[in-house]
Amino acid sequence: MIENCTLCVRNCGINRLNGEVGFCNSGKRIKLGRVSLHHWEEPCISGNKGSGTVFFSNCNLKCVFCQNHAISNSGTGKEISIKRLSEIFLEQQEKGAHNINLVTPTHFVPQIIEALKLAKNSGLVIPIVYNTNSYENLETIKALNGYIDIYLPDLKYFDDKYAVKYSNAPNYFSNASKIIEEMFTQVGKPVFDKNGLMKKGMIIRHLMLPGLLFDSKKIIDYIYNTFKDSVFISLMNQYTPMFNSSKYPEINKRINPKHYESLIDYSINLGITKAYIQEHGTASESFIPNFDLRGI
Repeated sequence: MIENCTLCVRNCGINRLNGEVGFCNSGKRIKLGRVSLHHWEEPCISGNKGSGTVFFSNCNLKCVFCQNHAISNSGTGKEISIKRLSEIFLEQQEKGAHNINLVTPTHFVPQIIEALKLAKNSGLVIPIVYNTNSYENLETIKALNGYIDIYLPDLKYFDDKYAVKYSNAPNYFSNASKIIEEMFTQVGKPVFDKNGLMKKGMIIRHLMLPGLLFDSKKIIDYIYNTFKDSVFISLMNQYTPMFNSSKYPEINKRINPKHYESLIDYSINLGITKAYIQEHGTASESFIPNFDLRGI
């Protein structure tokens, strides 16, 4: 799958086995920025013990406001083998993680599948979470069928002009909507255990950006019209202007709290009942992980 790489919509077609790198700047070997028990995901993911997050370095988007830019754009990270990744999965399970949370994994999907095979053969039983920006090819998601229990996709933009301007991602919505629908086909309606932890299902995340209330409403319309209450929505107000956002004055600020409240009201009036919302005060750099290579 990486000999003529078309894992994402960029369709670079380069041979990563021979050391070539495409838009995401990733080669043959897996690269990680951090592995840890994470407590700041949705409650049904983090629980009380934490989600076993594996932060993959590099990214196939170029979001000007990226909070994880140290690993997504600057290349911070450590290269490891597929075998080592499988060991990391098992180590997180041993530490009590409720699940394995693959963060920005698109460009390493083939290696992840092989590592999951090894880990499952060695006793990995906790759910696998696929935490993605949703800018990937349909064939990539289809290859994950049977390996992923919980999909956690972003749905960032409805209007393509914003996707291009802020993430260099042409045709973002038309692509993301197709792959999110495939994800739902694979995992179906949410299933929880007796403690309220999600065992299977999908949570669609939407990070509200300053001044884009109308675009956010279009996202909500699509989700509800497509899935009704068969998925959860996570409406996030945690946008913090970072990285290159200073070059874009219109988003170089936190979101208007009234706009966020308006989006919540809009969702309720539409008929949405299954959603996570955030309290004020989440827009802080203190919630951003320190990519210090721990756990790798």
